[in-house]
Amino acid sequence: MDQLFFDKPVVEKAMPVMPYIELACINNHQQPIRLTMYVFETQLEIIGINPFVFVPVAILDSLFRDARKDKGKIPVSGTVNGKSYTQTLVRYSGEWRLYINNLMLPDAKKKIGEQIKVKIRFDNTDRTIHPHPQLVQALNKNKKAKEVFETIPPSLQKEIVRYISFLKTEASVTENVNKAIGFLLGKNRFIGRDGWQRKA
Repeated sequence: MDQLFFDKPVVEKAMPVMPYIELACINNHQQPIRLTMYVFETQLEIIGINPFVFVPVAILDSLFRDARKDKGKIPVSGTVNGKSYTQTLVRYSGEWRLYINNLMLPDAKKKIGEQIKVKIRFDNTDRTIHPHPQLVQALNKNKKAKEVFETIPPSLQKEIVRYISFLKTEASVTENVNKAIGFLLGKNRFIGRDGWQRKA
């Protein structure tokens, strides 16, 4: 059973008392707002190959209120056993789940059934990922590849941009930018997919 507790002394609210930490944040309109960090302990579970935890209903309701929506993806951040994370809360098979990857909890799959401590809050920071300059330059040099890039689904554009942006060395960036251009021209596989034009 989920265990709820407080990180700081309780301040009375109109709603049932919730665990919290008050935070000062800035929204997209540059206005100071107050967000809440919720804390709970729960058992780590798994669906398919993906470890996850259920977020207590009362905390979910508060996150929906903070996010001003209860559909789609909810950007969140916090800690798992003290380790910071940035993640997205998603609904799958009728249930909202916080998926726990190895960056959030090392060797997560070996810890199924264990109790973990989770802190979670709605994360309103800008998560825009800008294309790596090498990718921009390569697309500008290859008009055909750029035309294809501009017509592929936005989700695939984002996947390509994210993959290249997170590479750690210039050599790996250069190598994968070349692969991305080849992929867009239908010449080779990239990010686990056949060349895009091969689907036509």
